[in-house]
Amino acid sequence: MTAVDPALDFDTLILAGGRAARMGGADKAGLAVGAAPMLVSVARAAAAAGTSRLILVGPPRPGPIEDDLALLAAGRTGWLTWVQEEPPGSGPVAGLRCGLAEATAAWVVLLATDLPFLTAAHLTALVMARPQAVGVVAADTAGHSQWLTSCWHTSVLKSALTAYGGNSLHGVLEPLNPATIRLEATVGDPPPWLDCDTPDDLATARRARSRVEDPGG
Repeated sequence: MTAVDPALDFDTLILAGGRAARMGGADKAGLAVGAAPMLVSVARAAAAAGTSRLILVGPPRPGPIEDDLALLAAGRTGWLTWVQEEPPGSGPVAGLRCGLAEATAAWVVLLATDLPFLTAAHLTALVMARPQAVGVVAADTAGHSQWLTSCWHTSVLKSALTAYGGNSLHGVLEPLNPATIRLEATVGDPPPWLDCDTPDDLATARRARSRVEDPGG
């Protein structure tokens, strides 16, 4: 298991309550890339990176997802929390505000539910790179900030949300002037910030995962 310095205590907040309109309304959290649903894959990465708590924003997913998450949380009282933004599906800022109310660690990692190539090593690098000030965000190869792969000082983020009345993650996070980090792709995988917003994105991710899992197939 990859672990971070105990002094860098952090909670992880995964936004899993969107409407997924570009995915035709399918529940992205439950769509599998490889053997695991994407939400489970991201949750496992956070657990392996040593998150103090896992906060999931969105509707509960009874069945295999709930079972897999229960296994991750086994023996860790209060480690897993489900909350729902109001109204449901009202956007990432509402989800962030709802989930952040549950955060108790000094730092919080903010993630999307549809990052099938994100690993514990990536999250460890993200947390270890956080500056003394407000936070750090992953940047893609073009230098664009990937807001849903980021780490923030919890109290600063709570203050920013209190003062913000809009609906854009960029709008609330960019003015905080976070540091950026380039996360290296795992050999053979797409980059860790690759998300699956559309059926084409999902097909691309599944093909990439299939090549890694069955290189001779």
